[in-house]
Amino acid sequence: MHTAHAQRTHRLQKLLGANDIDTLLVTSPADWYYLTGFTGEAGVLLVTRRGVTLVTDARFTVQAAEELSGVTVVLQQDGVYRTAGRLLPKRKGRRAGIEPNQLTLAQFEALKKATGSAVRFRSVTGLVQSLRACKDPSELAQMRNAAILASEVVEGAIRMLKPGVREFEIAAEIEYQLRKRGASGAAFASIVAFGARAALPHARPTAKRLGKNELVVLDLGAILGKYCSDITRTVYLGKATARIRLWYQAVREAQAAAIAAIMAGASCGDVDAAARGVLAAYKLDQAFVHSTGHGLGLEVHEDPRLAKGQKTKLASGNVVTVEPGVYFAGVGGIRIEDDVAVHEKHTEVLTRASRDFIEL
Repeated sequence: MHTAHAQRTHRLQKLLGANDIDTLLVTSPADWYYLTGFTGEAGVLLVTRRGVTLVTDARFTVQAAEELSGVTVVLQQDGVYRTAGRLLPKRKGRRAGIEPNQLTLAQFEALKKATGSAVRFRSVTGLVQSLRACKDPSELAQMRNAAILASEVVEGAIRMLKPGVREFEIAAEIEYQLRKRGASGAAFASIVAFGARAALPHARPTAKRLGKNELVVLDLGAILGKYCSDITRTVYLGKATARIRLWYQAVREAQAAAIAAIMAGASCGDVDAAARGVLAAYKLDQAFVHSTGHGLGLEVHEDPRLAKGQKTKLASGNVVTVEPGVYFAGVGGIRIEDDVAVHEKHTEVLTRASRDFIEL
């Protein structure tokens, strides 16, 4: 097993006893990649205090042999969950931990049927995710590059904006440019929203054409070396009104306040409150309808969350988005988003595109 993967697995194994389990069933592809480097799409990873077993199917056995070392690979016979269930008692896994939010009822029933009364299942949440939340230097290097790539693509997309262009044309160009520049794909379905549709925080591209005097929200991310980035920029086609300029100024100040509040040891709720406090001063807090940000890594939404009331403390190695926004039905919305890495004594904004208000 690669040194980094072995270290991660060892840290997880140390958590098993504290959670009163003998075996953890890892059922998320992102989690088993993090622990072992396996990039297959089907499987169950059994992690005990003494070893790691991957159950997968015949489509991925060659791939597993190439990607894994120090991991026992078992070919499923009648489904990965039934096979994994039969293995649990043999590996002294009589107390097995599962993450209920990652299993369907059918999968859990297959496990129980295979184990009978020999295994007691215990619900555990977030063991691997807690490890993934703090990135090591190699992960941060990948995320830095992914953020720079996304920044370059959003700047290119802004240059394409002109009257008459359609939302899905810009979205198609974004995803083409991501791959052309080396990404394995988009981190999520790109958001391109013109005019009143910019009031929809998760708008999906349509055939709407860009008209004069309209807001444009562009939200995109790259997957580079398995790691995600996420950036949003808002621009205006035409000459913006004083009201639009004021909204943009408020969002930019809210984002700056949140970024300033980010440091090792700060609570996630306090970072969220910093953004909301600025918007409240502008009497715009009711127009901010989502959380300030989320963790980022192998998946585009990870721990920790920058949200109201969150007590989790930020730690060195966390990477979070900071994305306050305001939204007005019938008019549009404004959101500015950047990726921020937490270090022991400083923070680092990974995304590089200008935050200045752009009128085209």
